[in-house]
Amino acid sequence: MTAAPSLAPEAEAAGFRLVGLDSTPSTMDEALAHAHAGDPGKLWITAREQTKGRGRHGRSFASPRGNLFASLLLINPCAPQIAPQLGLLSGLALHDAVAAVSGLSAPRLLLKWPNDLLLSGGKLSGILIEGHQLTTDRFAVIIGAGVNLATAPEGMPYPTASLSAAVGPVEVDALAAALTAAMAHRLSEWDSGRAFGPIRDAWLARAAGIGGPVSVRLPEREALGTFTGLDASGRLLLDGPHGREVIDAGDLFFGSGSARAGSAG
Repeated sequence: MTAAPSLAPEAEAAGFRLVGLDSTPSTMDEALAHAHAGDPGKLWITAREQTKGRGRHGRSFASPRGNLFASLLLINPCAPQIAPQLGLLSGLALHDAVAAVSGLSAPRLLLKWPNDLLLSGGKLSGILIEGHQLTTDRFAVIIGAGVNLATAPEGMPYPTASLSAAVGPVEVDALAAALTAAMAHRLSEWDSGRAFGPIRDAWLARAAGIGGPVSVRLPEREALGTFTGLDASGRLLLDGPHGREVIDAGDLFFGSGSARAGSAG
């Protein structure tokens, strides 16, 4: 264990805690171990590097030193069926945090459905949400984020970006503290899902691709159409040749085909 970044005062006042590690296979796995050990939640796990980081669908996630790797464990944050809203909330909080330390804002810094942060069209960060029903009355949500601060991965099938290339060096600990503050604020605003409307509206105000052509890769097919917004629960609204579709999850691509840039990681 090494000296941890500090929680923002707002996060500490709201009861959040933080464990800082030098190296770990995965902050997500560390958070899950704490959950199984009975941790009450509101626990941040950060690491200087990950040796077995992972992204959506089990994809490997490069985790070199100089970038931010953090996971937040929440216990019973809401009813399990509305936990997907936490993906949009987390993206919004990350946008808040990056904006706070960099001075960047929309349209240069945008959110991509369901849970990516884009900088000038390149993927700056991805968020991974996992839910675990630990017992009949204990539901864990783990929110993981990796942010390209110092470096961005090369050779990816979509554009990538690093914050340092855009604004110069940014301290990992400064962004970590800003993220703990932003998450505390957005979770309080969300109120366990009772007030998703303001989160949805704020997310849409920072959204990439609204009103333009997109394709969404689904398990059984690819859906094409115009990205018209989000429904009241955060699902993507796609106006296609056969009418409006409401999509719970998928890989979003800007443009009319999956060969275009912008795949979700």
